[in-house]
Amino acid sequence: MRVKDANGNILNDGDPVKLTRDLRLKGTSTTIKRGNSVKNICLTENVNKIDFRINKMNIVLRTEFVKK
Repeated sequence: MRVKDANGNILNDGDPVKLTRDLRLKGTSTTIKRGNSVKNICLTENVNKIDFRINKMNIVLRTEFVKK
């Protein structure tokens, strides 16, 4: 199972990534800004999604919005 970011680079558990666009989180008034760096991502069972922690929140995000 190969998980790829927006540029086609292969992602692994624990990789740092950056967001490629501003994202509003559902259910909150929080917006995660483009360019934010996220460390220690976790791969999920779905090839198109990753799990990470930012601002003390666990977030599941599609891989098309991140780059290595």
